[in-house]
Amino acid sequence: MRELSVPPTYTVGPDEALPDMVTANAAEAGSRVGLRRQVGDRWVDVTHAEFAEQVRAVAKGLVAGGVEAGDRVALLARTRYEWTVLDFAIWTAGAVVVPVYETSSPDQIAWILADSGARAVVVESSEHAASVDSVRDQAPELGPVWVIDDDALGTLSAAGDEVPDSELAARRASLSPDSLATLIYTSGTTGRPKGCELTHANFLFEIGNGMTLLGRFMNMDGSLLLFIPLAHVLARVLQVGAIKTRTVLGHTPDVKDLVGDLGRFQPSFVLAVPRVFEKVYNTAKATADAGGKGKIFDKAAQTAIEWSRAQDTGGPSLKLKLAHGVFDKLVYGKLRAALGGNCVGAISGGAPLGERLGHFFRGIGVTVYEGYGLTETTAAAAVNHDAAFRMGTVGRPLPGTDAAIAEDGEVLLRGGIVMRGYWKNEKATAEAIDADGWFHTGDIGELDSEGFLKITGRKKEILVTAGGKNVAPAVLEDRLRSHPLVSQCIVVGDQKPFIAALVTLDAEALPAWLKATGKDQSLTAEQLRRDPELLAELDAAVAEANKAVSHAEAIKRYRVLGVDFTEENGTLTPSLKLKRGVVMKEYGDEVEALYQR
Repeated sequence: MRELSVPPTYTVGPDEALPDMVTANAAEAGSRVGLRRQVGDRWVDVTHAEFAEQVRAVAKGLVAGGVEAGDRVALLARTRYEWTVLDFAIWTAGAVVVPVYETSSPDQIAWILADSGARAVVVESSEHAASVDSVRDQAPELGPVWVIDDDALGTLSAAGDEVPDSELAARRASLSPDSLATLIYTSGTTGRPKGCELTHANFLFEIGNGMTLLGRFMNMDGSLLLFIPLAHVLARVLQVGAIKTRTVLGHTPDVKDLVGDLGRFQPSFVLAVPRVFEKVYNTAKATADAGGKGKIFDKAAQTAIEWSRAQDTGGPSLKLKLAHGVFDKLVYGKLRAALGGNCVGAISGGAPLGERLGHFFRGIGVTVYEGYGLTETTAAAAVNHDAAFRMGTVGRPLPGTDAAIAEDGEVLLRGGIVMRGYWKNEKATAEAIDADGWFHTGDIGELDSEGFLKITGRKKEILVTAGGKNVAPAVLEDRLRSHPLVSQCIVVGDQKPFIAALVTLDAEALPAWLKATGKDQSLTAEQLRRDPELLAELDAAVAEANKAVSHAEAIKRYRVLGVDFTEENGTLTPSLKLKRGVVMKEYGDEVEALYQR
């Protein structure tokens, strides 16, 4: 077993807990802006002192509402300022936060409320409140429901007027590093979600050892705009990390005007999943193609990639430097403007970014730092950073984290970031964390001679063809998704004679392609499934993807589907991971058609 151990740079104190950072910020930097709150089209500054006061007032309201130390309080809302206030208020009241994705169905909400034994819930809207009310009979321990859109924070603050400061002091005294901080239910690609028990120590260890690696961005002069769901552990860790490092924090719940929000907030740092970076690239290319500047964009993109590659091989030539400088003025500046104009770095998580896209963004002046982790490891277990960066990998393990590759290639992790266990599920906990403390991730990977980790696939998703060839579908899927016309794809071939794929079309990219090819722009994906010109485009995309694998692993056939994989139709998780089992069941006929003569 190949193993790497990285010593910690930070250890959690014997009496630390998450609310302490809010108190410290108010005492040491009270007049500094800590957050910016979106009010219409304006961003309103919130100082550390104002934030701390609001957190305490809401915490008192929760106490007045019957929330006891250790109680679970569910939080169902989009990414917005109130989410962060409530997160820290629930902790200040000595309670446990149970995040719920705002897109969750009533059945999913019922399961999380019942399984966690939630005693109260804060939701965003009256529609969410109705969803909770419809399943209340399945959550017998549930008490009050507060609605953010109905001024939940004001209502709670007023209700807590009579609660003395001594009560909050007693709640703080009930907390230790080992206290449960949150129950995050893994969205799961199969079966019922499991609640991951993350303690105050898990968060403090993750942030204490991880934020120093991002010190160039996460500091008092930096700013972070969050737009992926705070129910996702990675967004949550960066939220807490921003409060800890006093990085100015903003939220935007609606990504429909993301470019506008980025332009107004002008963050120095963002967090996104690979699909967002793919969209930025594909939209820029489509715009250039539509304006007759496609060839210039393609040359600029290739120059950016070559310039980035040269950073790892002795530096760019004079000719490449000059070309890069010209395109910086013509193209790259406009792309940076789409990220707010001030952004110099980003974190990508949730799925592999792809080496080509990583080089492209570094080449335009926005380095995307890929990392790797799971809900069970309090987000990042490894990350690229300025002092240790290798494109195509997810970086080295965080300080204080041990990583190992088992005999079958599975990535194992151990250290202060690993969860306490699965809530009320000793069997699943014992299967995931062995007697030596190793958490079995279910991912397949490699550790190189310098300690950089590369994820090559999912253990349960390895396909074994009828000829006995083991194939990791992620490599092909990631490369195919990089094509502007491709939204999602699933590579199939388990116990089949060859590898094949189902492909869905990107609804946003389609109109520009239809216009460029002189076709009716109202044509749908269903109508285009067998269009010769479309298939010629996809043939080239498949051929490009196949360059990454051997002939035996290559995609031999594919079919275009008439509908996309989405969270709404149950084929994607809230963190945009493919539910392979659901897709295979729903589209079994399409898969079988691939193998008919």
